[in-house]
Amino acid sequence: MIQVVWFKRDLRLQDHAPLAQAAKAGPVLPLYVYEPAVLLAPDCAARHTAFANDCLRELGAGLAALGSPLIVRHDDMPGVLADLRKEVGPFVLWSHEETGNAVTFARDRAVAAWCRETGTPWHELPQHGVVRGLRDRDHWAGRWDARMSAPIPALPGRLAAPSVRVNSVGLMTPGALGQRGDDAAQRQRGGRLAGEALLASFLDGRGLGYRSAMSSPLSAADGCSRLSTHFAYGSMSIRETAQAVWRRRTELQSLPAEARPRGMLSALKSFESRLHWHCHFMQKLESEPAIEFTNMHRGFDGLRESAFDPARFSAWCRGETGLPMVDACMRMLAATGWINFRMRAMLTSFASYQLWLHWREPALHLARLFTDYEPGIHYPQIQMQSGTTGINTIRMYNPIKQARDQDPDGHFVRHWIPALARVPEAHIFEPWTMPASVQREAHCVVGRDYPAPIVDNAEAMRAARERVWTLKARREVRETAQAVYEKHGSRHPGREGTPRRSRAKPATEAQMVFPFEDPPS
Repeated sequence: MIQVVWFKRDLRLQDHAPLAQAAKAGPVLPLYVYEPAVLLAPDCAARHTAFANDCLRELGAGLAALGSPLIVRHDDMPGVLADLRKEVGPFVLWSHEETGNAVTFARDRAVAAWCRETGTPWHELPQHGVVRGLRDRDHWAGRWDARMSAPIPALPGRLAAPSVRVNSVGLMTPGALGQRGDDAAQRQRGGRLAGEALLASFLDGRGLGYRSAMSSPLSAADGCSRLSTHFAYGSMSIRETAQAVWRRRTELQSLPAEARPRGMLSALKSFESRLHWHCHFMQKLESEPAIEFTNMHRGFDGLRESAFDPARFSAWCRGETGLPMVDACMRMLAATGWINFRMRAMLTSFASYQLWLHWREPALHLARLFTDYEPGIHYPQIQMQSGTTGINTIRMYNPIKQARDQDPDGHFVRHWIPALARVPEAHIFEPWTMPASVQREAHCVVGRDYPAPIVDNAEAMRAARERVWTLKARREVRETAQAVYEKHGSRHPGREGTPRRSRAKPATEAQMVFPFEDPPS
């Protein structure tokens, strides 16, 4: 019987358990589907499909070399499966489990229903450390370590192909698929080869300054692994990356102390902790899909929803808030599809507190801009930074302070906001403080060449702090927070033992800002 291997966000040949197991069972028909409901959802954009297409080109070439070319279709998934059944007869379906958005969750339920109705076996295998049907978090970290330590499945040298000819539409452009947005001109390119090169360069020395480089947008693009989009689309797996980190650490530890690159072991420790946190945050959405739409702590319902200001939201989206660090970060993100973890946190915090915007619409806008958008990480992190989890420290990022800390000479701001190029250093992060004569000399008249601030930053922070802490002080809010923690909170590694292979302990959630950085990066 034909074994249909459904590729989703796992666009690789290596460490692909469904493909490896299907190859042992019979002729393999590899399948990728452009699904209109997924591609036209409000969190999807052209840059996502463009990156996926990069990966699909390499995946398709690899499968063809193994003897079984990739079949590409454009339709809803149950319709594709029904058509395939008419073309090739009954088959077995293989795929990885997926922790996606509500659209892919509904799709998977529809596929499961179709499989039941037609008697089609569907084998879903874990891809990450996310545990389906998890009852509690008490032993989750141990399961993660066991999965990451498991041997990587090997593929045969050749795949048996079906004897029947199956048509394929080939790769389709975002425009042909009717997608919104543009393909970010400066985005990362996808594909397995690019992912392997990034991992190799990071482990060989590029990651040496990882811990210090990750916070500033000036240094993070080079100092971070930049593997996040490869993890999101599966051209690289978390397991093979973790095992590569462990091998590299073993190599370094075997060297004399004076021969080890200074700081590399600590960099690897930090990086490994983020591999753990990648799956930890995805587990939250797996366990409670509703947090894509509703506050994790329902005691925060009504906090901002009725006060949503479309004009403020639009200015934030365009990078025209009048706060240079916020605007520069948003413009970089629009152009490249990526920005570092601290600046992601700042963008969300500013939208939530200073602009007092409910998190749902900002979350969708950022999802469309992040090439490395991973729903399972995105929504828990958005809620964490907007203060609606009830179990995390409230963080209100001051964009003026962040600019001084992370871009002290103003190079980043000037690069992304040309109107500020001639503004003196004393005013670069607060251009509205320039006297009129200085504005004219700098060719930057506030309100004409660059917007005036849409809010008073200090006053907005004060008002937000008062509102949030008043709510958090309520007894019923404090009591409900305990239930949220029991379901989603991290457990200290000591409760179940630190993995023997590594002494790296994941940071507590109170210490984390946006583990978007690595991964995703």
